[in-house]
Amino acid sequence: MQKKRTFQKPVIVISRCIEHDPVRYNGDMISSSEVAAMKPYVTFIPVCPEVEIGLGIPRSSIRIVRTKEGDRLIQPTTNEDLTDRMNTFTEGFIKSLTSVDGFILKNKSPTSGISNVNIYPSVGKSAAIEKGPGFFGGKILETFPDYPIEDEGRIRNQRIREHFLTRIFMLADLRNVESAGTMAALARFHSENKLLLMAYNQSRLRELGRIVANSDRKRPDEVMKEYRRALLAATRLPPRYTSHINVLHHSFGYISDNLNPDEKAFFLDRIEAYREGRLPLSAVRMILQTWLLSHTSDYLKNQTWFAPYPDGLVILPADELERGRNMY
Repeated sequence: MQKKRTFQKPVIVISRCIEHDPVRYNGDMISSSEVAAMKPYVTFIPVCPEVEIGLGIPRSSIRIVRTKEGDRLIQPTTNEDLTDRMNTFTEGFIKSLTSVDGFILKNKSPTSGISNVNIYPSVGKSAAIEKGPGFFGGKILETFPDYPIEDEGRIRNQRIREHFLTRIFMLADLRNVESAGTMAALARFHSENKLLLMAYNQSRLRELGRIVANSDRKRPDEVMKEYRRALLAATRLPPRYTSHINVLHHSFGYISDNLNPDEKAFFLDRIEAYREGRLPLSAVRMILQTWLLSHTSDYLKNQTWFAPYPDGLVILPADELERGRNMY
C-alpha cells in the first residue's frame, strides 16, 4: 500500500500586494486564486520594496530610467532618484533570509518584476526602449539562480504552476534533510524522489546519485550543498510529457506481473490517451495509485512523483486539462 505523504511547509517570499495587503501605488491589492489556495500549505514572507523604502500608499509611480551612469530608479513627479535606497534595502532583505524555497513577485513592477519591466530613456513621457527585470526582482534572480521564481501572472498557467509547486515542496523537504544533517537522511530523500527526478532529467538523476554515493568521503554539509546546487539545476525546466510517459512505463513494470491481460491493456491504452492529450497525467497516475492499494511495491510506495504537492493545490478546471505535447 502506498504511504500517504507528509509535506513540509515551503517558505515563499511574495510581493505584499498579492493577496496580502493593499499596498500598490494606487492603494489596491491584487487578487490571486492560486496564491489564496497556497496559504494553508505555505509560509509566506510578504514584502513591498517601495513601501519599505518609505514611499506612501497611494504614491506616485516610479520607473527605470537609462542614464549614462546606468539604470536608475526614478519617481518622475518628484524627480527623486530612489536607486541607492532600493539597493540598500534589497541587499539587507536578502541577507535577512535564513531560509527560502521560492518567490512569487509582482509582474512588470519596476522594483519586483522579474521580466518585461519597461526601461525608459528619460524621466519625461517617452516610449520604453527595452525590457528587463526590476531592481529588487533582478537582484533576487541574480542571488538565487535556478530557484523557483515566478510572478502572479505566470502561475495562472497550469503547467508553470505545477512545476513551481513541485519544486517548492521538494526544496522544503530538502531543507528538512539539511537540518537533520545526516547522509542517511539525504539518501532517503534521493530515493523517494527518484521517479520525480527521472521525469525531470535522467542524466541529472545519475549525477545526483553519484553525489549521494560520496565516493570522496566529503563531509555531509559539503555533500548537501553540492546536492542542492545539482538538484536546482536538474529541476530548472519542467518535465516533458514524454518523460512522464517513461516514468509511467517504468512504474507499471513494478506491478504488471500482478495484473491480468485486460488490466495491462487498459493501462497502456490510458498512457496513449495521455500522449494524445485526451487524458491528464493525474488521471493515468491515479490508476497506478489505485493498484498500489492492493499490489504492494516497496520501491513505489514512498515515491513523491505520485503526490508532488498537497491534494488541496490540485486545480483541474476543464479548460486547463493537459492538451498533448505542448503541455508536457
